[in-house]
This record gives sequence, C-alpha cells and structure tokens, in this order.
Amino acid sequence: MYYTGFADEAADSIEKQIKVTKELGWEYIESRSIEGLNLTDISDEKFEEVAKKLNEAGIKVNCFGSAVANWGKDPREQESFEKSMEELKRAISRMQRLGSKMIRGMSYGIPKDLSPDNPELEEKIIDNLKKMTKMCEDAGLIYLHENCMNYFSQSYEKMDKLISEIDSPNFKIVFDTGNPLMADNRMGETPYEKQTSWEAYQHLKDHIHYVHIKDGAFIKETDGIFPEMDYCYPGDGNGEVRKIIKDLLANGYDGGFSIEPHMDAVYHEDRDNNQVDARYNTYLEYGKRFMQLMEEIKSEVEED
Repeated sequence: MYYTGFADEAADSIEKQIKVTKELGWEYIESRSIEGLNLTDISDEKFEEVAKKLNEAGIKVNCFGSAVANWGKDPREQESFEKSMEELKRAISRMQRLGSKMIRGMSYGIPKDLSPDNPELEEKIIDNLKKMTKMCEDAGLIYLHENCMNYFSQSYEKMDKLISEIDSPNFKIVFDTGNPLMADNRMGETPYEKQTSWEAYQHLKDHIHYVHIKDGAFIKETDGIFPEMDYCYPGDGNGEVRKIIKDLLANGYDGGFSIEPHMDAVYHEDRDNNQVDARYNTYLEYGKRFMQLMEEIKSEVEED
C-alpha cells in the first residue's frame, strides 16, 4: 500500500509539487498538470526538465492523470475521439520515459440532452475505448477508468456493461470516493437520485485497481458539467471514506491511495500569495489527516 496525490492541487510548479510530496514523506505523485498544462500537453523540453527534476528528487509518477476521453469531450463529435487517441499516444511515450504503469482515463462526457438509452452511441464509445485499451496492452500499461462525470459512470448498469464489454486485464477501475456524491444515477424515470459512495463502491469493488480520496457534500446543481460541492477533509463529508477504506483493507487491497482535495484548487482564478500558500498548506494538511485516518482504520481492521 502506498500514498500519492494530485500534487498540482498544492502548487503549479514541479519544484513545489516535489517539495510537498517529500514533506509528507511520500515517494509518488499522480501527475496531472505542470504550470497549468496537462503533462501530456507540455513541450518536449519542459517534459524533459520535469523528468530530470523528479529523478533527482527520487520521486516517481505512479499514474498519469490525463484528460483522455474525459467529461469535457462530447462523444457525438468525431474530434473528441481523435483528440483522445492523440493524447494517449503522447502519454504512452512519456509514461514509458518515467516508468509509470497507469493512466487515468474516462469514457467521454454525458450529453445531458439525450436519454441514457443510446445503444448506437454506447457502441461507438466502447469501440473507441477498446482501441485505446489495446494501445495500453501493447505498451504494458493499464487504462484506469475513473468513476467521474463521464458516460459510463452515469449509472451502475452502464458501468457493469462497460466492464463486461472491454474485458481486458489492462482495463481497470480507479474509484473516487467523492465522485458519486455529485453524479445522477441515470436509471429509470426522472428525476434521478444522486449516487451514493458506498453503493457505487459495492458495485465496483471487484474491479478496483486504484483509489482516489475525495470527500464533501452536494450543494446544488449548476448550468455547467459539475454541481456546486462543499469539499472537506477525508472522513468529514458524505463520501463514506472510512467505511470504504475499511472494507478495502479488510479484503486485502494493497494498492495506491491518491488524495485529490479539491478544497483550495481553483484552476481558472488568478492567485495572490495568500491563495498560493493556502493551496499548499491545505494539501499538506489533507495528506497528514488522511495518513492519520488510515492508521485508525488499520487498527480497526486488525481488531476485528
């Protein structure tokens, strides 16, 4: 078992991302963005600089937090598929350079103006994901599908179908404890109820290869993709973090836990020094609290 996290929520620069990781005593970063650009999108020169600094610090990238097939890509548009294939190709070579074995991907956005019953669209998405999973297979890598605001995470039925259809040892699930809280369970008739973290976990537990730690509470819907949420430290919200982790450990899970606080990471806003310090300190505190929570849960598992 090991700890890691989206260190871009602590700082934009690779130097400070490394600093906060080492301050926590960790060896890994789940790399997503450097100076506001995804690791797959920075220049070759910048990537080599990042790779060198990581190597010198003894920090490894355990997983690429890519934007491949993410919630911002409409599956009705061919451009979405083409862009994701290009992103994955770039990511694979960079993953091999860093020795990373996992890439976080999704299954494209949810067209909210369509009903959940779209067999033709689903077939198109699945066909594309099979091609990308095959690319990962050939490179010895794992495509991790996150239970985020993407097409096949819109209901438990959809996730069951996706796992069954892909059917590859290189296609796994990364489970985020906080994501179900903001996602509609799009089955049956409207209005849909929100998913719950524990129920989502129960449906996916046999396929979970990696875990993201996020916690909070749903506030209200917005006009955008994501609802308004109140994010908090792990164990303080509605993500049933303690219950899920306890069940994972009790059943032998020995993989990574990656923190994704979302508490002070507002990517689109300019930041003054106070905001920069707040992001760093919140990430650091989040990591410390999560490690403490893990120790408590481990003790509970040992006592049971």
